[in-house]
Amino acid sequence: MKYKKEDAKAYAKEYFTGIWAANLTPFNDSLALDEEAYRENFHHWLGDLELGGVFVAGKQAEFFSMSIAERKKIMEISVEIATELGTRNGVGPAGVITSCSDTNLEVVLDLARYSEHLGADYVIVHSPVLHFGASTDETIYEYYRYLSEQLDIGIAMWNHPDCGYVMSPPLCSKIAKLPNIVAIKYSTDRDLYKQLTSLSGSEIQISNPDEEDWLQNMEELNWKLYLCSTPPFLLQSRVDQRMNEYTRLAFAGDFLGAKRVSDSLELVRKAFKQSKPIGKPQAHAKYWQELLGQHGGKVRRPLLQLTQEEKEITQLAFESCGLKV
Repeated sequence: MKYKKEDAKAYAKEYFTGIWAANLTPFNDSLALDEEAYRENFHHWLGDLELGGVFVAGKQAEFFSMSIAERKKIMEISVEIATELGTRNGVGPAGVITSCSDTNLEVVLDLARYSEHLGADYVIVHSPVLHFGASTDETIYEYYRYLSEQLDIGIAMWNHPDCGYVMSPPLCSKIAKLPNIVAIKYSTDRDLYKQLTSLSGSEIQISNPDEEDWLQNMEELNWKLYLCSTPPFLLQSRVDQRMNEYTRLAFAGDFLGAKRVSDSLELVRKAFKQSKPIGKPQAHAKYWQELLGQHGGKVRRPLLQLTQEEKEITQLAFESCGLKV
């Protein structure tokens, strides 16, 4: 590891910054993991787009349909390439945060310890999926306290609607005081993450995956981390990096300039959202990747592939949105 457990918060405040994307996993026509395609995508994200890091093996990556061995392979490849790329053409160190979420705590610990062994920067674990009304603050706090006790690596919390409940800002703030809790991906409404920023923003990095609010959150909440979803590599290309540009302007304090650049992405945002069929987020995003020249590939069951009609709608939207390739 690049830091000691007691230094995890300070390390994250300095280095866990910028734009971090969440990977999609390319599966070939036989639905096997396409390692070479993933390597090429990862090189593009960190090398060409110079993203701050990548959140690997999460929901966007379809971890729920992957074996433990496949999840570890994705982590291994990611750390290998991030290490190889080093400072991303001098911009700064490339980072990897591994998603170790699972319904089985032993699997969570196994993946997290493997991440420590590989040299990943951080791990992220979503709040536990609980049943029969067990989602009490005491249960959730103890879950993260135990993980913090067992692991040395910096841990990011992750709360999202699929867990079946929303962690309150006071609960998140209490967990944030644990020694190696360094961040949260808080997939909630703005009022809640504003409250949490007031409570714990000086202690941990706080983020929400809505790209449309990223600029406002940088300006009003002094956020330094976008963690993370697919817009960093779906709204950008090698020759059109407006999300990177408005982020750099905002970090430099030029919020008017940043807003002009961000506003210019509105057609791209609308084209992407309006062409996305209900229930097929990964399949749609993977096809959009292919239109950008990246590797998309198939999705695995229980997810459904795009129909030919859905592909045609997406292609028309892509071609009219003004995103340069």
